[in-house]
Amino acid sequence: MTEASVPADAGAAASADDAAAPRLATPLWLAVTIAVLFGVLYAYDVWEAVGNLVGLNLQAGSLGIALSGLGLTLLIFALVLPFLVFGVAFWLGRRRGPLQQVVLFLAGYAAVQALTFGLTDLFFQVGGLDLG
Repeated sequence: MTEASVPADAGAAASADDAAAPRLATPLWLAVTIAVLFGVLYAYDVWEAVGNLVGLNLQAGSLGIALSGLGLTLLIFALVLPFLVFGVAFWLGRRRGPLQQVVLFLAGYAAVQALTFGLTDLFFQVGGLDLG
């Protein structure tokens, strides 16, 4: 077959099909491995939040005071936050390559760390304990 017998737009259509072909997503085993490894880090943050919630409640009880409503709300939000961020990172990275998934999980983990630090600081600034 010679170039003269090939229609002029056939080559352009083939290159357009190659450009429009979707990239292959991360293999399932690799995506699960990445999610599990970062899930351990996020689970540690959940464990810390449970420790803060239980520990501060017990400490306040031993002092004869209680947690304020705002303080309890902040501690519960700090408990739920890692689940939310992990879910968003997992959802955003579900059809991306492995490097993009790692970056999303890592950025989410950094955001959880920063927000947890901010929530802890806010707890003590606004008076998370009901002293009245």
